[in-house]
Amino acid sequence: MEIPMEKRTSIPANALIWFGAGVSLAEILTGTFFAPLGFRDGGIAIVVGHIIGCALLFLAGLIGARTRRSAMETVKMAFGARGGLLFAVLNVMQLIGWTSIMIYDGALAANSVMDAGHWLWCFVIGVLIIVWIRIGILRIERVNAVAMTGLFLLTVLLCSVIMGGTGAVGSAAGEAMSFAMALELSIAMPLSWLPLISDYTREAEKPVAAAAVSALVYGLVSCWMYFIGMGAAILTGESDIAQIMLHAGLGAAGLGVVILSTVTTTYLDAYSAGVSSESIVRSAAGRTVGIGVTVLGAAAASLYPMDDITGFLYIIGSVFAPMIAVQIASYFLLREDAAGRSVHTVNLAVWFIGFLCYRWLMTLDTPVGSTLPTMAITLLLALAAHRIFGKRVA
Repeated sequence: MEIPMEKRTSIPANALIWFGAGVSLAEILTGTFFAPLGFRDGGIAIVVGHIIGCALLFLAGLIGARTRRSAMETVKMAFGARGGLLFAVLNVMQLIGWTSIMIYDGALAANSVMDAGHWLWCFVIGVLIIVWIRIGILRIERVNAVAMTGLFLLTVLLCSVIMGGTGAVGSAAGEAMSFAMALELSIAMPLSWLPLISDYTREAEKPVAAAAVSALVYGLVSCWMYFIGMGAAILTGESDIAQIMLHAGLGAAGLGVVILSTVTTTYLDAYSAGVSSESIVRSAAGRTVGIGVTVLGAAAASLYPMDDITGFLYIIGSVFAPMIAVQIASYFLLREDAAGRSVHTVNLAVWFIGFLCYRWLMTLDTPVGSTLPTMAITLLLALAAHRIFGKRVA
């Protein structure tokens, strides 16, 4: 059923949502991994990777915006009703993982600023995320406006204190990383939002503008977070964001950045896990599932260590880069809509070849990383398969 126009989300609302998604401890932490490359090469990898990743994010959001379908419903247009279930399940799994990782990082950093117990901070952050979910995407604009204003000011303070610090520059934190692998880490973060963005652009007043603003705002803010992490690691020699904030002398302000950024980002993960669950089980209540994912994520975060997320990001890239390549070919070039089919076997096979291609390219030190060649190969395979098989595959 169509949402009445007066209840559509505005362009500023979409911008605020994706500003909150970009301001994230996970993004600052990932930025610290770029420190061994130095400011110049690390900066190039961050910017180029985000341009590529956010261009794909825009296209994914545009499909949902134009069709007024959720992210996983748009995936079914390329892979079929049952074929799309595979990605819905994988998406819910990655969102549970992200929810756990974000709560873990937030609680760890918050506890370093104010020692109250890691498990207690997991509980507090989890409760705040549930409050955001209960408010709901269509009613959260004013709350988000206040939260984002405060978060923006706190993040500017964090950036200025770290970058304006005096003293000797620390040695680059972290292990050596090739430019290609750094590029992949930069692309992977926007890619992780591909299976979510349509959950928000589908409810926008101006679909195309909302998709563009969402990708642009997220890209700019995410780059900013990466640069904060990289710069802080280079200038302080630390790769632990909590220690960076402590060394910068940020007490209550640092705690505010930690809590707000964790809640506004993780809310999107938990909410979209609920929306994706509706594509798997029609009777599922998205908001209830989102709350359940938050509870599960908080419990996992309080029990298990989740310090290194690079492997997790590479898995996301290998799954969702070929997926969006098939979607681009199917929707924009071939004008297909396979949602009425059970399984689009050809597209599913093409995606699997793309997945294997990405994993293989990761073993090579290519100058352009794995995402671009994988997408090019996957897209060409999708077009070739359509030309060979046409409509003969049901």
